[in-house]
Amino acid sequence: MSLKTNRILALTGGEVNSKTLNGLQNLFGRILKQGIHGLCFTPYVEGQKPGSQLTEKQIRRRLKIIKPYTNWVRSFSCTDGNELIPVIAKELGMKTFAGAWLGTDLEVNKKEIENLVKLAKSGHVDMASVGNEVLFRKDLTETQLLEYIQDVKQQIPDTTLTYVDAYHQFSTTPKLIELSDVVSVNCYPYWEGCSIDYALIYIKDMYQQTKKIAQGKPVIIAETGWPSVGEPLHDAVPSFENAIKAFANTQLWARDEGVDLFYFSAFDESWKIGEEGTVGAHWGLWDKNEQAKYHKTGFLSKKIKAII
Repeated sequence: MSLKTNRILALTGGEVNSKTLNGLQNLFGRILKQGIHGLCFTPYVEGQKPGSQLTEKQIRRRLKIIKPYTNWVRSFSCTDGNELIPVIAKELGMKTFAGAWLGTDLEVNKKEIENLVKLAKSGHVDMASVGNEVLFRKDLTETQLLEYIQDVKQQIPDTTLTYVDAYHQFSTTPKLIELSDVVSVNCYPYWEGCSIDYALIYIKDMYQQTKKIAQGKPVIIAETGWPSVGEPLHDAVPSFENAIKAFANTQLWARDEGVDLFYFSAFDESWKIGEEGTVGAHWGLWDKNEQAKYHKTGFLSKKIKAII
């Protein structure tokens, strides 16, 4: 194989994209057993959705499932029981990236912020996010969001603080970068209709675009993933094989380049059908019944400590 061919394969993930299903499943198992940097985590079981009251039992059960394979856990809310996630995760020896979910309800926002600050002050938060895709959804104005971030920054100055949004959002709101200790971006080649064959090079470009405007601050990928079931979006096709390819390509690249990456998501969530259609319910590495989706039978039967 020529040097030029090797460079092209490394750039596009061609070596992964050309594997058989058997080879992909073996690769998935090896990567997960070695341990990944972080997983996005929501513990909603069948019949639940945001606003449902979560129990300590279900949070603990699901965190124990993912603990052997990831060092960090990212949570999105600090109300309705979600505030227990960082507490239990810390108890289990995991690092926590905890978020306050901000939306149009200012009273809920106040409670989210209060709980995030309380968790940080009690030592349960390694990194705090004040909002997720708030500007992308247009739930708040830039001025409102910046006021929330400044308020939290003053209350927990010793906690690493960030805001999470789509990678392109930061190019028009540089003040967000100024207030963040870390620039956290969501990068989804699928949602931009990109073919799996070019998804790796696309995400690399998203990352490099962000680094150029990050004012020298660290850049992390707070979310990326690929659905296993659902309708195609332009050239982006959900499938069992494509989901494994996306996972393997991003994990191998992130490991090689030292990129902190949180994969979306730990578990399939049926409630997301209402938000995103069929595709919304199938982003997890584990299914809605908490069974690992992509490994061969028994591949993940042994609990091996994550190596980070």
